[in-house]
Amino acid sequence: MNGWTGGYVSGIDYLYDFQPEAGPLRVQLALLGAGIAPPRIATACELGFGQGMGVNIHAAAQAVRWYGTDFNPTHVAFARELATASSADVRLYDESFAEFCARPDLPDFDLIALHGVWSWVSDDNRALIVDFLRRKLAVGGVVYVSYNVQPGFSAMIPLQPLLLRHAEAMGRSGDALAPRVDAALAFAERVLALSPAYAGAHPRLAEQLRSVRREDRRYLAHEYLNANWTPTSFPRVFEALTAAKLEYACSPSLQQTSEGLELTAEQRALLGEIPDASYREVVRDVMLNRSFRIDYWVKGARRLVPLERIEQLLEQRVMLIRQPGDVLSTIAGSVDKSAALRPVLAAVIEALADHRPRTLAEIEDVIGGPTVTVPQLCEAIGALVNLDAVTPVQDESAAQMARARTDKLNALLCAKAIRGADVRVLASPVTGTGYGEVGGRIALFFLHGIARGVREPRDLGAQALHIFRTLGIGLFRDGRPIESAEESLALLTNQAQYFVDRQLPALRAMQIAA
Repeated sequence: MNGWTGGYVSGIDYLYDFQPEAGPLRVQLALLGAGIAPPRIATACELGFGQGMGVNIHAAAQAVRWYGTDFNPTHVAFARELATASSADVRLYDESFAEFCARPDLPDFDLIALHGVWSWVSDDNRALIVDFLRRKLAVGGVVYVSYNVQPGFSAMIPLQPLLLRHAEAMGRSGDALAPRVDAALAFAERVLALSPAYAGAHPRLAEQLRSVRREDRRYLAHEYLNANWTPTSFPRVFEALTAAKLEYACSPSLQQTSEGLELTAEQRALLGEIPDASYREVVRDVMLNRSFRIDYWVKGARRLVPLERIEQLLEQRVMLIRQPGDVLSTIAGSVDKSAALRPVLAAVIEALADHRPRTLAEIEDVIGGPTVTVPQLCEAIGALVNLDAVTPVQDESAAQMARARTDKLNALLCAKAIRGADVRVLASPVTGTGYGEVGGRIALFFLHGIARGVREPRDLGAQALHIFRTLGIGLFRDGRPIESAEESLALLTNQAQYFVDRQLPALRAMQIAA
């Protein structure tokens, strides 16, 4: 008997996680890129919202009414605290999918988000979800769904029951889940060290397991210690969701997968020979050895004629949310797969380097000419969106209306970080979504100081050092603990200087920082 958890792990809280791809502006831009008319998103829903970071950030940062449910009452209590702080239009419940999906008081939704839950719930719950999508997604509405997918997870499939059963059968009664995860992973490594035939057939399995061990234990518990854990394939998801009258639209980037950064020219050419969209995705997953997919599905997709698509894309506002040099470093290796895209990417980054929002038409005016076409510009923007370097931006009036809500939400999130919560994301009224590249929890310590008038890097470092000591968290350099207070302050002062010089300008442009 699985009881109220339905077989889902409940002994350890989930990460303070956030998915920018579930944001309405990101959804609308991606659909335009795929040539599909995006819906006007006024109502949205998230099934299985975890700590509620995404649902609260998107509700605070945009004028969208959000609903959601999560079976874990601890998660819901935290999420409701965030909603109360921001005064955003959020309705959150601690109901099972069966209870929530049967509620008679729910509106039709323009957007429904499912992050990861498709892989972690039972067949019965997946059937409930499909029925809910069929009944409650508005015509023209979009579904965000992310899930574990083969082939990338294929080698790990037999190891999941080994980890799960070890945690159940070998763990001592009363042990916390995190130590059970460690013990299960250590046992799996012992098994692989004995050269089982399965490891011989999958020579990268040991390396994959070592990579898994570096992940947060909260994530690993929720990923691998569920009774229902089902890495699937795109055709199986396709079969389920088309039964709800849904049509596969695209992936989150402006171009369907930012192919210029992911695939070679020969691989792109082969994919271009495949007319069937579903089969094309199967081949793409094999080429990329994908272990995780994010898809958008639409009910009643209306295709835009080419000129209509281009006109609407050129009206979209975007901004650069990372340092130009950092972005160029990130793409330097990947772009070798598509050398033709390199100068266009560099030109777009230069045009957006001041972190001011611009329409694609304005960017075209700056970098356009006979060598840069609109499709190339769109491909470059899509690649940068996919790297979380560029993001769509809402209009100034909407940002002004959201600012009070995001300020209150961010103040609480910074306070939570200072009290020990591993919060790393803040809300932007400009982008209408969250920003997870703030530089880790220490950046929230610096922002807390800046909001209180602290400006000098040494003073910001001293405040951060006080917080670390209050929380009992040690500092490390090159893997060794730092004992000296002077050395600790010097380290944090250097980090504060980097934050002020390299990260603060973008945070101010997004109206996250004062």
